[in-house]
Amino acid sequence: MNRIAIALLALCIAGSAQSQPATPPEPIVIGNSLHLKSSALGEDRTINVVLPASYWKETVKRFPVLYLIDGGVDQDLLHVAGVLQLNSAWGRSSEAILVGIATKDRRRELTGVTHDPELLKKYPTAGSSAKFRAFIRDEVKPLVERSYRTNGYDAVIGESLAGLFILETYADEPGLFDAYGAISPSLWWDKEALSKRVAPTLGSRQEGRRLYFAVADEGAEMRAADDRVAAALKAKARGWCFNVRNDLAHSTIYQQLTPQALQFLLPPAEAPPPEFGFEVQCSQRS
Repeated sequence: MNRIAIALLALCIAGSAQSQPATPPEPIVIGNSLHLKSSALGEDRTINVVLPASYWKETVKRFPVLYLIDGGVDQDLLHVAGVLQLNSAWGRSSEAILVGIATKDRRRELTGVTHDPELLKKYPTAGSSAKFRAFIRDEVKPLVERSYRTNGYDAVIGESLAGLFILETYADEPGLFDAYGAISPSLWWDKEALSKRVAPTLGSRQEGRRLYFAVADEGAEMRAADDRVAAALKAKARGWCFNVRNDLAHSTIYQQLTPQALQFLLPPAEAPPPEFGFEVQCSQRS
């Protein structure tokens, strides 16, 4: 080894020694994982809870709850938690308790009953969204409400198959949440069955329930189903925002539109200053 190489090695060793922390590293903790044995699903499940920054400072204050479908640590929890924190810091949306509901088998948990032989052959466990909804209604929400200072208002958000589940819930059991955010929902599922049956389910039961429904450029087949749902909303529902983003793809829309979605679902007590440029864009709304 020549003298230059020896000198460089010595510098690297010295630099490495100097960069060692003075104290042992500490883990970064953003929330807690709660484990419960689900009767509805017949298995152990995990929910992840991230509390707002002021939760332990304002000890009598109560907070809305944002339920996140696909809310595992390795799913969408960190993304949505970060946006929620930044939104609330800027006054774009209200602070909220974030409850991430982790999914295991998304085809089983997030899709309704299908009789399509091709789908059942490819996804034999599909079709148990009603059980997953019962899990949320009868087990997750009561646990959250007795464990944390909630204020009685809640919203739900999710993308892709989770968005499909959320639209199905808005149509079939709208009282489960106060506000719904469906980002790029997989309306192609089961030959667009949900979009074809949604119109008769809309009406007075959705009164007062906000819906943010956003779609990307995913081809003519998906657009037909999206437009079918939008037409049903226009005819029979109120308090919704339909946002068509042809500049985005299925892979990018969730990251881009979560700030707007949370602003619509969890509006702040006071509108942020206009110079901040915060806006909820809707191609159609009511």
